[in-house]
Amino acid sequence: MLTIVNCIISGGQTGADRGALDAAILLTIPHGGTCSRGRKADDGVIPPRYKLRESSSADIDVRSEANISNADGTLLLTFGRLTGSSKVAAELARKHRKPCLHLDLNLEATEDAVRRVREWLAENEVKVLNVSGSREGESAGVYGAVKDLLLRVFG
Repeated sequence: MLTIVNCIISGGQTGADRGALDAAILLTIPHGGTCSRGRKADDGVIPPRYKLRESSSADIDVRSEANISNADGTLLLTFGRLTGSSKVAAELARKHRKPCLHLDLNLEATEDAVRRVREWLAENEVKVLNVSGSREGESAGVYGAVKDLLLRVFG
């Protein structure tokens, strides 16, 4: 098991964020992060089982910036290229000079993705990992793909 990461954080949105949080829960890796005020997500209110702090703002970019600045590195997992809030997250990681790895899960074979994530985590000594990416509503199946990937990376 890869043990360098001791916490996985995200904003709690549907899709990649929740896939990461559920993988952390299954692996008993502590989880957390900052979500938008009101715990708002595409599917309503983020369930309380996710141990997230509410931002003082409903602005998604505010919570994204908090998670990026509180992490040692950000993993962006999408189906397709970076767009919307995922693209903003990559820009915020550059602004804060934090390591950031983007994987388009449509293009990466699973074992290659596992290897790349493990290498990136080790090279950047990531202890607190922020995970973000596609939302389930725009990329059906991304939740399961992210959860599976992280179970393989850390399992």
